[in-house]
Amino acid sequence: MSVITELPLVSTIAIGLSTAFVCGFAATKMRLSPLVGYLLAGVIIGPHSPGFTADIDIAEQLSEIGIVLLMFGVGLHFSIKDFMEVRRIATVGAIVRIAAVTALGYYLANWWGWSTGAGVIFGLCLSVASTVVLMRTLDENHLMQTITGRISIGWLIVEDIAMILAMVMIPALSVAGIDETGAGHSLSMQLAIALGKVGLFAAIMIIAGKRILPWLLSAVSRTGSRELFTLAAICMAMGIAFGAAVLFGVSLALGAFFAGMMIRESDLNHEVADRLLPLQDAFAVLFFVAVGMLFDPAIIVERPVEVLITIFVIMVVKFIVTFGIVRAFGYQIRTSLKISAGLAQIGEFSFILIALGTSLGLMPPEERDLILAGALFSIALNPILFNGVRHWCDTHSDPAISARDNLAHLESGQRSALRNTILLIGFGRVGAHITSMIDPNTYDLVILDNNREKVSQLRRHNFNAVAGDATQEESLIEAQIEKAAVVMITVPDPFEARSIVEQVHAMKPSTRIFVRSHSDEETAFFALKNVELSVVGTEEIARRMIEGLSKASAHA
Repeated sequence: MSVITELPLVSTIAIGLSTAFVCGFAATKMRLSPLVGYLLAGVIIGPHSPGFTADIDIAEQLSEIGIVLLMFGVGLHFSIKDFMEVRRIATVGAIVRIAAVTALGYYLANWWGWSTGAGVIFGLCLSVASTVVLMRTLDENHLMQTITGRISIGWLIVEDIAMILAMVMIPALSVAGIDETGAGHSLSMQLAIALGKVGLFAAIMIIAGKRILPWLLSAVSRTGSRELFTLAAICMAMGIAFGAAVLFGVSLALGAFFAGMMIRESDLNHEVADRLLPLQDAFAVLFFVAVGMLFDPAIIVERPVEVLITIFVIMVVKFIVTFGIVRAFGYQIRTSLKISAGLAQIGEFSFILIALGTSLGLMPPEERDLILAGALFSIALNPILFNGVRHWCDTHSDPAISARDNLAHLESGQRSALRNTILLIGFGRVGAHITSMIDPNTYDLVILDNNREKVSQLRRHNFNAVAGDATQEESLIEAQIEKAAVVMITVPDPFEARSIVEQVHAMKPSTRIFVRSHSDEETAFFALKNVELSVVGTEEIARRMIEGLSKASAHA
């Protein structure tokens, strides 16, 4: 016992991580997210449970490191290119859902007698989904490279940015007295000052940090020292976050996010991510443990109706709102259901907002416990919901394509003009290269892609493009598969490519199929399916290099 009291930092880390490991392992065995185990570990060693109680002040400080590293990782993986492909639906969808759920949360809080500031934070906490939970769900279901994955990730990026702005504004609102009297001249001044500081910090990072940080990483890398490179990456994450907080008064999380964005500009960004991943994972676990320590399980017994309402908003209301938004943009029911299910939970940003609300004195304990209860249950139930939706989508086809959906059809004049036709499925980097190399005087090209924004852009450039799911018979019919002499499949997801090959063969067995492959195993599978040509990237790279070697030898 003396060691525990004399070394509270060591004991908190050791017992916190050990308990998190046991609970996380148990949660995984029960097919739950390990995050549920980490949160329960915090409950076990927290002040509301019997037995050992960790030092909550130290745990909260450790969790700040976890927040910094989490947000640094978000910035490091922020891809402008991927986001731009789905910017309309991601931006509009995220903003509309945040507004709708925040408004509902605010009115619920007002109904329960909480203050204005508490209501705003409660609504914001319920509106934002967990990046960690979603990424795990997409990865386990092989959806990272699909339109479902791209829209979901783009949606989260917008939510993350919105929450970062909220983290800037909430302290200003608190200082200005919104919790008591609302707006006014003081509020406007505080907001202007806060946004001005963020703008100045962002300008410095974009102008100077974008150049200095990648240059510094390159200089350190040339020393050949692995530990020095790792230390440099940690210093950039922690140092910039701390400096931003001290000099500009912005949050540690925002500073870390910008640091990650700037380091992404370096060619060494993948190495930085690899070096920091173990450290990020360890402190992220401590972050979830610290959040769990704050949770009082008695809320489930004392306020069961409020707990159920909170879970209902997170998992049902958010699902319905998301589904309606995605359908309004014209995407199919299958895609809409998967996106809605993946985003029907809350996670790390909600916890960050809890910490912010608590530190500002805006959040009553029962609100914090309701949000934590909602997080625990939504994270635990989300995989079950997603698997149910995925099973329904796999066993049911979408209804017939609407005649009013212009992007899902070619005009009659376009259809009648098709002669020697190539059907290209998937317009990513490979598809774009193929399109640029096809002679329009020899072949008529039809492009089928499930990204509606991309299809709309292709049509503005006078391409024969159709929006639809190539695994569905209706979409292939609309893309004029009966006229296709060759079908080229370039989608990046191997599981989707296999489904498309099987669908094309079922509809038109005589069609010549060229497909993009990722491994020898996939090539062997496609050979069994009578695919005429399967191109593996690694083989093509090797072939081109040997060709280059032969040319170099000939000139020698």
